[in-house]
Amino acid sequence: MKIGIDIGGTKCAVVLGDQSGIKNKIRFSTTTCEETLARIMDAVGAIGTGDAIGVSCGGPLDASRGLILSPPNLPGWDEIPICEMLTSRFGIPARLCNDADACALAEWRFGAGKGTQHMIFLTFGTGMGAGLILGGRLYSGASGMAGEIGHIRMDQNGPVGYGKRGSFEGFCSGGGIAQLGQTLATEILQTGGTLPYCKSRADLPQITAKLLAEQAAAGEPTALEVWRLCGEKLGAGLSILVDLLNPEAIVIGSIFERAEALLRPHMERVLMRETLSYAREKCRILPAALGDSIGDYAALAVASQI
Repeated sequence: MKIGIDIGGTKCAVVLGDQSGIKNKIRFSTTTCEETLARIMDAVGAIGTGDAIGVSCGGPLDASRGLILSPPNLPGWDEIPICEMLTSRFGIPARLCNDADACALAEWRFGAGKGTQHMIFLTFGTGMGAGLILGGRLYSGASGMAGEIGHIRMDQNGPVGYGKRGSFEGFCSGGGIAQLGQTLATEILQTGGTLPYCKSRADLPQITAKLLAEQAAAGEPTALEVWRLCGEKLGAGLSILVDLLNPEAIVIGSIFERAEALLRPHMERVLMRETLSYAREKCRILPAALGDSIGDYAALAVASQI
């Protein structure tokens, strides 16, 4: 049995499982660093017996030393020696892996990328990161930070993500989509107009990616415009990956799984315009297949690498 720990910007999970599936799971909200670490330790102690621990967490990380290095979605998590803490407490080996890398391993072995030799996984959730499977193996780079595509600047202006205005993560993440929606709503309010979901500035904080998806599905024009902008930037980011790495598949999780119909037409239009045809024709753009369980299987996949 393996123990997996999935640390996210809004929630965490500790799971126990093996190749046949998840046997037990404890889930809780991510709060402060100190409080969340205490809950992780308690959950690992309560989950059951395992012979290794895998930790999946958003970067930046120093995976070789088992350190979490101030991820933008985890304020206060500065040089946290998570593997040392776990091994000292429970007496079994622990390994840390970027969440995008961990999810790439999970989708490559068990999900939409199964059978490929060259696959990219994009998180597209709270943040935007990439996990790279190149030549049939995980590629992490010289310092374990390969795949931080969310930091690439897509425009000089735009929503902030990964600490950079106009970044790929700024345009293509839950927080970035909310920022786009709030910006467009502000422009409408300033000209004296209103929206069905935003009557005044007091309503701006209530604009989320989920709300915008619901409004767009109902045909609301401003919400549809948000998803057009997001889809076009998604296509631009994918075009870089297609031309640079020539993958067989790009598997996209979280928001893309739920809002594919709103994103794909705009994404594909940009891909057709921007990519080399020989590379584009070899690459399938797919929603992740493991659904809401991907974080659980990703953390177990990391443990299985020990």
